[in-house]
Amino acid sequence: MRNIKMIIQYDGSKYYGWQRLGDTDKTIQGKIEGVLKRMTNEDIEIIGAGRTDAGVHALNQVANFHTGCDKPIEYMLDFCNRYLPKDIVISDMCEVNERFHARYNAKAKKYLYRIWNGKYHNPFLGKYSYHISQEINVDLMRKAGNHLVGEHDFTSFTTLKSKKKSKVKKIYSIDIDKRDNMIEIMFYGNSFLYNMVRIITGTLIEVGLEKIEPDTVPDILKGMDRSLAGPTVPPNGLVLYDVEY
Repeated sequence: MRNIKMIIQYDGSKYYGWQRLGDTDKTIQGKIEGVLKRMTNEDIEIIGAGRTDAGVHALNQVANFHTGCDKPIEYMLDFCNRYLPKDIVISDMCEVNERFHARYNAKAKKYLYRIWNGKYHNPFLGKYSYHISQEINVDLMRKAGNHLVGEHDFTSFTTLKSKKKSKVKKIYSIDIDKRDNMIEIMFYGNSFLYNMVRIITGTLIEVGLEKIEPDTVPDILKGMDRSLAGPTVPPNGLVLYDVEY
């Protein structure tokens, strides 16, 4: 059996997220597996580095699958991009060691969240950014973000209900940049909990709108209570930016 690694880009606007669902074909995994089955005549299961939610996009999602198909890589790549919907692209494909696992071998991930901070919405960026018309203080957001860098229990910043799964994660950096009306927040960490990036972003926005003091963020962490943090921001501003191995 061959083990094939893929780099995938997608606009998640029309999909119910990455993970295949039994009652709909509107998932990224489902669409790709359908094309691979058509190509190989095999029931293919692809393994993604991360399960992006409904409406979330990806610039460099990584996945792998096992197949007995002997077609050349270039043929596979061309076939996938010919039959996949136009909002899903396999940008690269290669054969890797049989033990490679896109999820378990991932060492770190980067997520990008974009906020359009202008008085009026931008019709060209609406699918890829969250519009906030009130002026946001980016300096306050940076101060708050600094409190989240490092290894912490992020129970306050996830909707994950499982008591068995550890909520301890390590964030290497949170970089916040503003150019004209666009605010970009880049999260870099070893891994992220369910809705963690969107809840942290919602909290940072509350700080930027001066609804929460930056120095209360350590107390939110220590409280280990989801109700202490800010809202979960919409998915359309979020992009799985990169996965490191």
